[in-house]
Amino acid sequence: MENPKRHEQSSISARKNLKRKLEGEFEEDRKIITLTTHDARQDLIRDVRAHVDILDSMISSIEADRAAAKRAIHVLSELARNEEIVDVLVNCGAVPALVRYLESPPPHREGDTGLNPYEHEVEKASAFTLGLLAVKPEHQQLIVDAGALPPLVDLLKRRGYGQNSRAINGVIRRAADAITNLAHENSSIKTLVRIEGGIPPLVELLEFIDPKVQRAAAGALRTLAFKNDENKNQIVECNALPILILMLRSEDAAIHYEAVGVIGNLVHSSPNIKKEVLLAGALQPVIGLLNSCCSESQREAALLLGQFAATDSDCKVHIVQRGAVQPLIEMLQSSDMQLREMAAFALGRLAQDNHNQAGIAHSGGIPPLLKLLDSRNGSLQHNAAFALYGLADNEDNVADLIKIGGFQKLLDGEFVVQPTRDCVSKTLKRLEDKIHGRVLSHLLYLLCFAEKAVQRPVALALAHLCSPDDQKTVFIDNNGLELLIELLESSNLKQQLDGSLALYKLATKSSYSSPEDAAPPSPTPQVYLGEQYVNNPTLSDVTFLVEGKRFYAHRICLLASSDAFRAMFDGGYRERDAKDVEIPNIRWDVFELMMRYIYTGSADVNTDIAQDLLRAADQYLLEGLKRLCECIIAQDISLENVSLMYELSEAFNATSLRHSCILFILEKFDKLCAMPWYTHLIQRILPEMRNYFARTLTRREQANLQ
Repeated sequence: MENPKRHEQSSISARKNLKRKLEGEFEEDRKIITLTTHDARQDLIRDVRAHVDILDSMISSIEADRAAAKRAIHVLSELARNEEIVDVLVNCGAVPALVRYLESPPPHREGDTGLNPYEHEVEKASAFTLGLLAVKPEHQQLIVDAGALPPLVDLLKRRGYGQNSRAINGVIRRAADAITNLAHENSSIKTLVRIEGGIPPLVELLEFIDPKVQRAAAGALRTLAFKNDENKNQIVECNALPILILMLRSEDAAIHYEAVGVIGNLVHSSPNIKKEVLLAGALQPVIGLLNSCCSESQREAALLLGQFAATDSDCKVHIVQRGAVQPLIEMLQSSDMQLREMAAFALGRLAQDNHNQAGIAHSGGIPPLLKLLDSRNGSLQHNAAFALYGLADNEDNVADLIKIGGFQKLLDGEFVVQPTRDCVSKTLKRLEDKIHGRVLSHLLYLLCFAEKAVQRPVALALAHLCSPDDQKTVFIDNNGLELLIELLESSNLKQQLDGSLALYKLATKSSYSSPEDAAPPSPTPQVYLGEQYVNNPTLSDVTFLVEGKRFYAHRICLLASSDAFRAMFDGGYRERDAKDVEIPNIRWDVFELMMRYIYTGSADVNTDIAQDLLRAADQYLLEGLKRLCECIIAQDISLENVSLMYELSEAFNATSLRHSCILFILEKFDKLCAMPWYTHLIQRILPEMRNYFARTLTRREQANLQ
């Protein structure tokens, strides 16, 4: 996973730093101009044009002309600091005028070989001002088209000693800064710099005696190297790597920051250069930068290590062996969000190697990575999730991740982008695949002997992750069920929600979690006479009186249907010999549907009649019909009626309906908890919930033994 923000982050920072550096040497007589009125704007335009005219008319080596040009450029540079005014300068023709002053004017007298007045100072000020104008991308090409690149490259080659050395150093630095801004995110200008021969002198300047020049040259190379393979190759061919690696060890934070930035852009999407950089010995000094006092250097080093880690497995191991893990973990807890993001990026890459996973976890990497999942920054969140995905691949890390609530964190997280959600889903699946053997044994040990604060997250995780074959062992034999039910009784709403979701998952995950689908078999084989005999007087030997109407039936069918009818017609009751049997408490339509079920083994039951039919089926011990009614009624359970439905299930010993109510309550707990009566309902169902899970989880083991 290459980080697309590499240059965006570093270049923005570099451009801000450039502006600060540029302004540092030009503080005298600074004026802040704001264009608040039309008149002020017109005055500004006249002022700019006047100074541009001075530049156009004073191109000579005469001291007075040089002094006038120097003053005019200084005024324009002051104005260029204000981004609102930059366009005015460009529109008034400042660019071609400034470009002409990048070169020394011809000598005043033929044969004069001495220094021009203000030698280097005018060129330096001109390069500085053009660099400010180039901060706006729309002006970059205009400046290049005006011919700025060749003289800027020539300025990079100036050398001098003694009194002039400081001035020469300044002009070289300003030329490098101007090239940096001109080439910023402009691929065609980056190429033109190479064509004009700008790269070799910049590489040479990395060894310049003045550290400010080194820094400026590295900044330019950093920009030129980004997403330009030809430039990268030429920088490497000019033997820049050895000096860049030495610069990584500099105590000057500004120097090692620029050096690590150059190397980072060189290796970005360039595996061959990455190998050369590693062979040149960059790894250890880059790791050393993780402890730099400069957060930007730390960030760039972490990003670079993440890129190194993509090379091969051996490189990942070497990075860890050389001490990168601990400072990266410390960076995860920094107040600097970009630092946290890059540290997570590097650890994510390192964590994909199984040799590193246990070490990262043992060094304390899991808790801060889990905390980063709360970030609303998509890249930071994704990098943390990717690192946790790698760590979850090691069996030694699974229990450590689960016992501190890592599973619940992954389950509950609100993830900004889809790739992060996909990554978390894969992590949860990876954890699920690990819950067996010694991992399961470790978790069971924690479930039995750890503190309650550890037992609870373990029980919650196992409800979601363990195999149905292990559910009885975990939740019946090792008390996991009681831990989950305790959460339902907690005064903490979050714990209640977690417990309800875990119990629901536990129930639905088992293939035996559904209520029994069929009634217990009748003591005698079931006999169905068929639809044509329903309420048919043919061969009828008993008549029921329902709501004053006669219903014709057949004893043989009734005797085979249930124990209640067998007792009625084959026992000592008065109905045994009665011709007419009165049915006082059942409506005609309900009785007719019940008899239809007895005669055919099926009935078309809807929600309007299901509850009355359930009552009748319970009265006459018709378990199959009762179960059918429970199934229909269960489809009508809602937040508003679940309490009444549970009462109904208790009134008629409707086990299936009662279990459906329990599952509904667990599934919809997040909404039910807003109801004023939910606490009473939970307390009411807890005993049956225990029985339900005990039967469900035990039944699976019994089935496996058969």
